[in-house]
Amino acid sequence: MADFRLKVFLSVARNLSFTKASQELFITQPAITKHIHELESVYKTRLFDRLGNRIALTRAGLLLQEHSKRILDDYKRLDYEMHLLQNECSGELRLGASTTIAQYVLPPFLARFIEKFPQVSLSLLNGNSRDVEGALLEHRIDLGLVEGIIRQPNLKYTTFLKDELVAVVSTRSKLVKHDEITVKELCDVPLVLRERGSGTLDVLETSLLSHNVRLSDMNVLMYLGSTESIKLFLENTDCMGIVSVRSIDRELVAGQFKVIEIKDLDMEREFSFVRLQGEESGLSQVFMQFAEHYNKNL
Repeated sequence: MADFRLKVFLSVARNLSFTKASQELFITQPAITKHIHELESVYKTRLFDRLGNRIALTRAGLLLQEHSKRILDDYKRLDYEMHLLQNECSGELRLGASTTIAQYVLPPFLARFIEKFPQVSLSLLNGNSRDVEGALLEHRIDLGLVEGIIRQPNLKYTTFLKDELVAVVSTRSKLVKHDEITVKELCDVPLVLRERGSGTLDVLETSLLSHNVRLSDMNVLMYLGSTESIKLFLENTDCMGIVSVRSIDRELVAGQFKVIEIKDLDMEREFSFVRLQGEESGLSQVFMQFAEHYNKNL
């Protein structure tokens, strides 16, 4: 029921590109241009300034962007609440999840949720924790699931699972002879770690600081963008990785990896739902309640 032109406008405004908006919305670029021209005709003003190969929002465009976000959010809430009157759950729910959660935690939740609420259109954006928070602030997703301990002041976080980071090596590595090492010894071990912006690296940095050790004191061989990349890297080197214990269940059972204890280094963390302040209803709330119930029955 919402004016699709507003959705098109927000996509162009967010990407500052007609081409990227067409790719995001799966419609042609001429169709994107047509919708924008219609809005400019209705309001009798330009919404974008054309600056060579670039575009920028005009003052009118900035105003329309502010109102469009609220209007589309209100339509989404209206659609959800009207269907609740018929004891139905339908509409669109856009999730964003950090890499570890998206790969190792969320899939069973999603499968059960779709089975229970087949009328809900579900999508998932995957990135590191900072990417997910950014997408939420830009209204590209409705609900985020992040790891780590850094909190943005204008977002609301709700814990839903506990997790622990562990040091892991391949059973073919020279390091496999160790059962436990100290933090000081860890500084000399070649490491492969997750990238900047990941919740995993945030937790590790904070844990090391409690021992007056900085990341720059470590022998970091490489930063990689996913836990799967780290696991494959470890299979072919004598490095050590720091990953979620949830991500290596199968490899531990298969005897491919071994966890090395690091004495007195606490690397526990929380997985949290994150949403905009004031967003307390709609499909996001339904998903959170469902996930909490499902988690208790695991």
